[in-house]
Amino acid sequence: MKRKLFLSISGLLIGLINGFLGAGGGLLAVPLLKKLGCDTKTAHRCAVAVILPMTVLSAALYIIEGRVTLSQGLAFVPWGLIGAAAGTLCLKKISSKWLTAAFGGFMIYAGVRLLMR
Repeated sequence: MKRKLFLSISGLLIGLINGFLGAGGGLLAVPLLKKLGCDTKTAHRCAVAVILPMTVLSAALYIIEGRVTLSQGLAFVPWGLIGAAAGTLCLKKISSKWLTAAFGGFMIYAGVRLLMR
């Protein structure tokens, strides 16, 4: 019962953060998935799978509401897909230790950058 409640609250928070901040849901999903027992690489892989449907829904709602146009987002898609493929290949080769360090470093960088604005 506690696990189901934790999963429900986690899913709600991840969706809320993702819809509100953009890709921030993935930054929350990874630590939560690790807390649930996933190893580092599995947590990162699952976070991508978890975020996909939430991102598609958020994007669709923003487009339907007229808050963003499809053409604004499509400009990033080709290179984003190349980057996603490269990231997937890199994840296979990087050690969990370096992945954790890179993820933590990115979180610190993003936090400091946002606070300095």
